[in-house]
Amino acid sequence: MNDIAGIPLHKSYNSVVVEAGGYEKMTFIEQDCRNYIDKVRKLRLGEGDAAAIQAYFSKMQSFSPGFFFSFDLDDEGRLKNVFWADNRCRQAYKEFGDVVTFDTTYLTNKYDMPFAPFVGVNHHGHSTLLGCGLLSNEDTETFVWLFRIWLECMEFEAPQGIITDQDRAIQNAIEVVFPKSKHRWCLWHILKKLPEKFGYHCQKASIVSSVHKLVYESQSADEFEHGWFSMLDMYELKNNDWLIGLFRERSRWVPCFLKTSFWAGMSTTQRSEGMNDFFDGYVHSKTSLKQFVEQYEQALRSKIEKEFQADFKSFSQMVPCVTRFDLERQFQNAFTIVKFKQIQQELTGKMYCDIESSDEGSFSTRYVVTEDFTVHERVKEKKFEIIFERDKCTFSCSCHLFEFRGIICRHAIALLIRNKLSAVSEQYILRRWRKDVNRLYMRVKINYNGWITTPGQLNYEKLCKAFTDVAELAADNDDETQKLLKWIETKASDLAISKLGSGCGRNLISQLSMQVDHVDDATQVSTCKVLDPKYTKTKGAPKKLRKKGPLEKSSKKSKVRYIHNTSLIKSHQ
Repeated sequence: MNDIAGIPLHKSYNSVVVEAGGYEKMTFIEQDCRNYIDKVRKLRLGEGDAAAIQAYFSKMQSFSPGFFFSFDLDDEGRLKNVFWADNRCRQAYKEFGDVVTFDTTYLTNKYDMPFAPFVGVNHHGHSTLLGCGLLSNEDTETFVWLFRIWLECMEFEAPQGIITDQDRAIQNAIEVVFPKSKHRWCLWHILKKLPEKFGYHCQKASIVSSVHKLVYESQSADEFEHGWFSMLDMYELKNNDWLIGLFRERSRWVPCFLKTSFWAGMSTTQRSEGMNDFFDGYVHSKTSLKQFVEQYEQALRSKIEKEFQADFKSFSQMVPCVTRFDLERQFQNAFTIVKFKQIQQELTGKMYCDIESSDEGSFSTRYVVTEDFTVHERVKEKKFEIIFERDKCTFSCSCHLFEFRGIICRHAIALLIRNKLSAVSEQYILRRWRKDVNRLYMRVKINYNGWITTPGQLNYEKLCKAFTDVAELAADNDDETQKLLKWIETKASDLAISKLGSGCGRNLISQLSMQVDHVDDATQVSTCKVLDPKYTKTKGAPKKLRKKGPLEKSSKKSKVRYIHNTSLIKSHQ
């Protein structure tokens, strides 16, 4: 018997991962006793739905060898959980998988199955899907299965950070599967509970205001902790169990404890919820699983079209500079429009900053920068410390905006301009936000119905197939392998120089890596028949509280009109 996060576990279930060649790999996952609710854990599907999703996966696999999926079956061969990710999602993860959000509060179809998307943020600041699942239950065992399958799909590269809500089962699973990843709780989910938790208190408004102030204005851990204990004393809340639990886990949700790590600017699961809103235009609570997989494809196609439009806009349009500083033009030439506008916000915010003092050291200079900001029509002042190494042209600000969002802050900009520096080091222009980077996932052929594949994508696919054929012939001969690698390296250098010389794709290649990676095995559809599951319960949001999309609203209105009209006809008969 083993433990997960101190909770005793027992009872193993097998899951099937179907890969290239049709072989089956068996893994074993232990059941969390505390969250074990129902012995029959199966997806709630209608007749024929399992066959429909199996047919869809088969079709996608025939078009794209990089399409990955996994069925989690019970001993009777009935479907419990499903995961899938197309090749574009898998390649996008290599670019944007450093920070992901995961949320299961959205129920997509009439069987109340939690839709579990893994969501990242791309170079335009848009949500991008990095794989998704449909789950029969929301306990530790289920999440461990899902996370392990997702990790395998992404070539065992775990995210640096993952954002979820306060779910103990999810936390258990993360500690098992992603032990080295930073786990952050959704700040919005925590703060929205404040009015409910203190609705009984005569000073509810003051408590809510105090917590918000501590969360958003504390610049250091010491400042937050001192303010927290003062608040507990003021409102006599020392014995409040909920607050005690929050303080114990403060490093998971309070910004000042998390701002020194990169989170791509995210502090909530809003990305996952935004992805759910996106699917709301295509699916609703009455959507069957068969309809879901069809509408899923249409929804993703629309999402990709918007990304292509944003790429085209970033290359074809230039947002005017708001200053005459060369520093701004450097970011104008490098960043996508959305990220450049964020830099401009910091540039204009510089006018509220003033360098108060400086202290010269042996290797660096310490500056104190004050910033005026308005809160409830009152002007307040904050102080920030910047350590600046002029020789290396590096800096670190106590606001840690760059570490958190990958955008340099107004305090650093004020300092750079004061020191008459016209540009920043390349380390402050993250590849993640650049518009002139050749990203592999953009080359992946898209197989959604009605999508017109670009010539570049077709050429890329032809070249990949040709390289694979050559590799197959040469792999057993060391001399031929070395000759081919040398030729590829030379050809890659020539093409890189040619692109740079033509003025296209600046900084497309910073390094040439000739390491030969293993070829991805594409998952194949199992020859065994997957049976439709039986109904079960999930702990998702009640239907009456769940947000309804426009498609569902119009469907319900039509149904009401039909019933009303039928009643009128009957009354006149």
